[in-house]
Amino acid sequence: MAKIMIVDDALFMRQVLGTIFMAEGHQVIAEASNAKDAVEKYKTFKPDLVTMDIVMPMMEELDGIGAVKEIIKFDPKAKVLVISAMSQQSIIVEAIRLGAKAFLNKPVNPDRLKDTVRKILASN
Repeated sequence: MAKIMIVDDALFMRQVLGTIFMAEGHQVIAEASNAKDAVEKYKTFKPDLVTMDIVMPMMEELDGIGAVKEIIKFDPKAKVLVISAMSQQSIIVEAIRLGAKAFLNKPVNPDRLKDTVRKILASN
C-alpha cells in the first residue's frame, strides 16, 4: 500500500495514527514531532502521504502551515492530510490553499481517516 509520514508533536497521536495505518496495510516510513523535522524528513523519505498537525513546538521557526507550504514547494504533487485540533476556518482554508488535500479534526474518527486517506491516495 502507501508509504506514510506522520507529523505530530504528541507521541500518543503518532502511535494511534500509525496503528490505524498499519492495520490498513500501509507502511509508516517516518515520523516527525515538529515542522522543521517534517520538511527535512519529507525530502529524505519522499512518502506517498503526510499527515500534518498544525500546532507543534518550534512554531517561531516553522509551524504546520509553514511545513505544508515548504513540502508543496519542494514537491508540488505531495499529498498532505492536515489532522489538527485547530478547527478555525481560516486555518483550514489556508492549509488547503497551500496544497493540503484534506483536513480532519482531532480526535480523529478512524473510519473517516481511512476513507479520507483512500480518497487522497487515489487522486492525482
